[in-house]
Amino acid sequence: MATPDHPPTEPAHRPETGPRTETGPRPEAAPRAEERMAVDLAAVVGQLMRRMRAASSQGALTPSQRAVISRLYTEGPTTTAALARAELVRPQSMRMILAALEEQTLVERAPHATDGRQVVFSITDLGREAITSVRQAKQSWLLDAIDTRLDADERRTLAEATELLKRLVQE
Repeated sequence: MATPDHPPTEPAHRPETGPRTETGPRPEAAPRAEERMAVDLAAVVGQLMRRMRAASSQGALTPSQRAVISRLYTEGPTTTAALARAELVRPQSMRMILAALEEQTLVERAPHATDGRQVVFSITDLGREAITSVRQAKQSWLLDAIDTRLDADERRTLAEATELLKRLVQE
């Protein structure tokens, strides 16, 4: 109870919009330019990836399946466990992905050279053709979009931005 000797106490938890004033809640601070840029960049990169996936001829493959085939193409044969770790999925999920790819004859299995309990998966010729086709379709779409939607100055700016993006993802 508030008296002259005991002023009202403020609640320990304030609403996220700040204390209530006579005109309503205090507006939240505007996001910093860097925060807005990070949000916008993530959204644009996501849209770009979706557009490129839509342009590829391998619509029957899930993004996870494409990622696994791409990894096998780039890094060579490996085990289910190693693929699961690399793709940040559970081994059970990776087994399902590999089973679907094996059914389509895009990957094949062979016994591990030193550990008879393990199996090594590798990409087949058909899998190589599939991933090459996907990559070419994506690159063709992107090249066409750059050529038809950007002028010479914008293409130079995009080349500079690409170098900056490379720096962002370096570890």
